[in-house]
Amino acid sequence: MEKHRGFPGRLTGTDYQFVIRHAHKDGATKLVARERYADRRPADRKADAGFMLALWQHFGEEPFVRGNLDAGRLSWLFGREVVAAEDPFDPESYDALLRIDAARAQMSFPEIFA
Repeated sequence: MEKHRGFPGRLTGTDYQFVIRHAHKDGATKLVARERYADRRPADRKADAGFMLALWQHFGEEPFVRGNLDAGRLSWLFGREVVAAEDPFDPESYDALLRIDAARAQMSFPEIFA
């Protein structure tokens, strides 16, 4: 499992985790596209924006390896702002390649790109 050095471990001042420390012995947690409903708590929306900002600052539009990025946090963006960068894509692999869909990310998080 690749560890992304310099990537923030969590959203500052919260317990919203961005990375994991160790690979799970049974393999990576499957990435699934989670639905973000309009009535989500402001703290959850702030965590999504903070994670998207960290991804953008760290990787930009270049493909990146999933590595030690938290599956739960990625799943809130997966299938929309973060998409598979390879075909076939294995959602249960730490070596899976992802990329940011910049156009979609700009629509969802305009404050990051302003």
